[in-house]
Amino acid sequence: QVQLVESGGGLVQAGGSLRLSCAASGSIFSIGAMGWYRQAPGKQRASVAASFTTGTTNYADSVKGRFTISRDNTKKTIYLQMNSLKPEDTAVYYCSGRILAPGDTGYRNYWGQGTQVTVSS
Repeated sequence: QVQLVESGGGLVQAGGSLRLSCAASGSIFSIGAMGWYRQAPGKQRASVAASFTTGTTNYADSVKGRFTISRDNTKKTIYLQMNSLKPEDTAVYYCSGRILAPGDTGYRNYWGQGTQVTVSS
């Protein structure tokens, strides 16, 4: 059973920083692209940042220059360093990964349960 577990959310003042972590566990053959998404109240879930096995990363325009995604393949963990946080960054942040697990016919998308990030003005 594959699980993605996020941690590191919380309440922070505008201009502050937070670091999110997402650890994959369970029976896993291989992990492909991983990324962070967020969903604010009344809005659709949207991609924030992605990390590919080639080393390439990409970011939503709204977070470029402020957020940094990284991954530690040995720990099956990705991180999202969030600096210069703004109130509009307030959302539930979800981790997602393309994972090949025993019994699957191919890579599947797995999701974490989400972690709340609240930025006060």
